[in-house]
Amino acid sequence: MNNKIAIQMDDIKTIDFDFDSSFIIGLEGQRRNYDLFYYHPNDLFIDQGEVKAKGFFLELFDQKTNYFKFLSDKTEVKLEEFRFIFLRQDPPFNMHYITSTYILDCLPKSTVVVNNPTSVRNAAEKILPFEFKEFMPPTIIAQKVEQIKNFFKIHKDIITKPLYGNGGAGINRSKEDKLIGIDIDCEYLEMPIMAQKYIPEISEGDRRIIFFDGDYVGSVARIPEEGSIKANFHAGGSAKKTGLVFRDKQIIDKLGKELKKLDLFFVGIDIIGNFLTEINVTSPTGIKQINNLNNTKLERVFWDKLEEKYNIV
Repeated sequence: MNNKIAIQMDDIKTIDFDFDSSFIIGLEGQRRNYDLFYYHPNDLFIDQGEVKAKGFFLELFDQKTNYFKFLSDKTEVKLEEFRFIFLRQDPPFNMHYITSTYILDCLPKSTVVVNNPTSVRNAAEKILPFEFKEFMPPTIIAQKVEQIKNFFKIHKDIITKPLYGNGGAGINRSKEDKLIGIDIDCEYLEMPIMAQKYIPEISEGDRRIIFFDGDYVGSVARIPEEGSIKANFHAGGSAKKTGLVFRDKQIIDKLGKELKKLDLFFVGIDIIGNFLTEINVTSPTGIKQINNLNNTKLERVFWDKLEEKYNIV
């Protein structure tokens, strides 16, 4: 069996040990006797048609400090020699990110990239929910300021956020006839943004729901800090045990089938109240929090499903 896996992710020295799902997935792979290789997206390249990366073989440790050790000097490898590549760097989803998906698309089918890079490229996290618009709150994505102003005039109380941001950065609430975080004197914004009608239930948190290969495997409530509208863990949100409501089950049933078709193996969706707000396909978090609150080991479920899907015994 080819027992090498590679993780394409941001600087391993800066990960948040308490929240990072890439780490716990890698750790479980290590327990299953896979050799781990880590590289930064900047070190991915294609040379004469061969997809390569420069990085480090490493060992992971389940501890908050000194949680990894490099086992090699910086080494150039051919990624076609690896069984799995985990595409796990955080947004922004810019041309740098998109280019990495094109390069990974050049790998032979014997090397599996999780999530499928073509589908990651085509599944913008704040646009993909429009495929399931019956579950969305009133939402607009626009670059022209007049369109955002008209949306605000209709709905009175709205949330705006960068289209390709992450971790709660750049999210603002506007109400009482004053648009926050938008230059209303210009005609067009530098980049399109998303605006959604404010959902009051955010004060009670949102629900991060995790799928593996189209199947629901767990959920966690993310509770914003007092006075905040940001439930993201990276923005100070705290984790709370939660179950599913009927609307969740409707959303899960419809989305699960589509995610499986798209070969989006690891996905986290966000639901506020009864509304689907985002579908996260790049580097979703939540595994550790679900494990801690429910005494589960979702990383084992992840690997069981992945190895079953690709007939690895």
